[in-house]
Amino acid sequence: MGTIVVLLIPFVANILISCTNWRGGRSKMKWIGFDNYARLFQDEKFWTSFGNSLYMIVAMVIIPLLIGLLLAAVLFDYIGREFGGKTASFLRACYYLPQILPVGVAGILWNWILNSQTGAINRILAGMLGLSETPDWLGDPDLAIYAVMLMLIWSQIGYPVVIFMSALGRVDPELYEAAALDGAGWWRRFTAITLPQIKPEIFVVVLTCTVAALKVFGPVYMLTKGGPQSSTLVPSYYSYINFFGKSQIGYGAAISSVLAIVIAIVASVILVFQNRSAARERAGALIA
Repeated sequence: MGTIVVLLIPFVANILISCTNWRGGRSKMKWIGFDNYARLFQDEKFWTSFGNSLYMIVAMVIIPLLIGLLLAAVLFDYIGREFGGKTASFLRACYYLPQILPVGVAGILWNWILNSQTGAINRILAGMLGLSETPDWLGDPDLAIYAVMLMLIWSQIGYPVVIFMSALGRVDPELYEAAALDGAGWWRRFTAITLPQIKPEIFVVVLTCTVAALKVFGPVYMLTKGGPQSSTLVPSYYSYINFFGKSQIGYGAAISSVLAIVIAIVASVILVFQNRSAARERAGALIA
């Protein structure tokens, strides 16, 4: 019942609105069928926004996943052993801090870091390399998307670190001890023990972070507002522009409906892949 009230009814209402030319408020709502969707698929900005979502996936899923795996393994299997569990826990909390920082605060911080005149990055570049002209990170269409990605990577790394370290906590320490006694180095222990043991958590991180990347809004709003020249435009922000900036409620609803369908399809594909992988592992265990 909760799913129907919270998800299904609003989604159906949004689709119905997307089939109108409603401009909000007391304006008349005229039924236009699928005209908004026909317009949508011919809209260059719409396709640009979904293309930029691929950059968001790289910044929020692929790079944090790889870095998070290595950091979690190092903290658990090396720092914890050499310096104690409290040190590893402290470092884990430090990595997770950007994740819990309000997006508004993070946006202000990164606006200062990336500022073309007084930003920390350009000051460092000018001081170390002696550059007379420093990059305009947020104003250059060729660089802005990478500036947004940098903020997303920074804010996202802590999430997989915490998830993977929690997963490693249930791994039998004797596995690592036996491997070390057999002469296995850190990389060998990582590939033979760590990765297989935390595979379910890897799927969880991939699923949740992919969904978050597809509907990312706050960082784009705080840093670039989709510019310059739509170089950082993403579907959620494009929908927001049409809803509140242009008062094209029906068109904005069409964008958000397509985005919701894409997210549902991507999440379903990941879940199917996870279930098949788990089934193969169970079958292999039974045969063994």
